[in-house]
Amino acid sequence: MARKSSNIRQRLVIAGSAKPQIQRAPSRNSWTPEKEREFLAVLGETCNVTRACEAAGMSKNGAYKRRRKNAAFRAAWLETISAAYQQLELVLLERTLNGTEKVFQRHDGTEDRMREYPNGLGLSLLKMHRVTADEQRAPPEEDDEELRERLIQKLLRLKKRIEQ
Repeated sequence: MARKSSNIRQRLVIAGSAKPQIQRAPSRNSWTPEKEREFLAVLGETCNVTRACEAAGMSKNGAYKRRRKNAAFRAAWLETISAAYQQLELVLLERTLNGTEKVFQRHDGTEDRMREYPNGLGLSLLKMHRVTADEQRAPPEEDDEELRERLIQKLLRLKKRIEQ
């Protein structure tokens, strides 16, 4: 009988509260560190949440829900988009300065080359992700200590209201 209770104790963990809870194995629909890494890698390469979700085997709704509820994931998402945005800016700058070479076949079979500067798609991507990239680049509006102090003051006022 002692053996049975020791097995139970081994599975009980404190997870986000003071009460012990049974630790469950993640389901196939759960986010794992591997799925998160795959999602962020594809997101960084494509700036496309749908493709990143497909690569990680997760749903789009699940990704947005995780971003909303998990601060570390949200920060990694923002950092990934910001890095991809900066890379895109570099590519567009290079294209703007040097263009891309386009080869045309003439009717007589000879080739003609010219420089083309097709940046419409890149500009669209920049517009789509500017707000997200700016969020990552922006310095924090408040000092952590100042924010902590304001939060403590709010909690004290709430406690006072409840006690009345």
